[in-house]
Amino acid sequence: MNIILLGPPGAGKGTQARTLVDERNMIQLSTGDMLREAKDSGTEMGKVVAEVMARGELVTDEIVIGLIREKLEGDKQGGFIFDGFPRTLAQADALAELLEEQGESLDAVVEMRVDDDALVQRITARSTCGNCGEVYNDQTKPWPTDGKCSKCDSTDVTRRADDNEDSLKQRLMEYYKKTSPLIGYYYAKGQLRSVNGLGEIDDVKASITDALK
Repeated sequence: MNIILLGPPGAGKGTQARTLVDERNMIQLSTGDMLREAKDSGTEMGKVVAEVMARGELVTDEIVIGLIREKLEGDKQGGFIFDGFPRTLAQADALAELLEEQGESLDAVVEMRVDDDALVQRITARSTCGNCGEVYNDQTKPWPTDGKCSKCDSTDVTRRADDNEDSLKQRLMEYYKKTSPLIGYYYAKGQLRSVNGLGEIDDVKASITDALK
């Protein structure tokens, strides 16, 4: 099964993707993770990525599609989760062409719907384990009182510099301008499934499971 997790920054796409990886043996294709992995890989594509990032430039759609192609040509396991890609209609078209080229198809696009005000409250309270990436929240899932991550026992807790109200509103505006048109795009293709992204983690997981049946 190949799916896209679609939603604004902070909707919980990464958290739910990790659950799908654990429970369904799927492969999470996160744009940021792929770029960091490529930069350190020493491959020809990795050298291109490293040079672009070293110049402080944005990585082109062509490069990202190239990285995704490499992943699709490898071990498919339980299928792929596209997390953070596509972000634009042009990227969606490019991904559709790539999947067809590889003899793959997109089974579903899960839109994680959120309320903006509630999202701001959630994100400004968010922290992350610097070692394993486990996400915490001051209100709903605070950092353990013993100072150790509940998943890996690391004591490295971090907060993103842009996890503040002003930065988040700018990121939301960017999402609504460039990425939200994908909702209509995939709805027209009959692939869109919508869930409440602001419920408890297990509730959202159950909704995604139902959506993928």
